[in-house]
Amino acid sequence: MRFVQDIPHPHFRIGLYAWNSKYIVKIEAGLYEQTYKINELDLTDSSALSSMLDEPFLNRVALRFQEMNADWMASGERNDVF
Repeated sequence: MRFVQDIPHPHFRIGLYAWNSKYIVKIEAGLYEQTYKINELDLTDSSALSSMLDEPFLNRVALRFQEMNADWMASGERNDVF
C-alpha cells in the first residue's frame, strides 16, 4: 500500500493511500478506524476525494465512531471484560 497524502482535519486523522488500482481513505479517531475504498477509474484524480469528505459526510463518520464505541463498550460490559 502506497501512502499518497494526509488530509487535514481538526478531529480525525485522515490518510489517503493507493493499492491495487484503488484509493483507500482511512479515517481514524482514537482506537477506531473507518476505511473506504474507491476504484481509481471512478475518479478523474485523487483531489476529487478531498471534496467528497465534506461536512455532512464527516458528521456521519463522527456518529459512526460514537456508535462503534458504544457497541464495543456494551460488548465488554456484557462479557464482563470492562
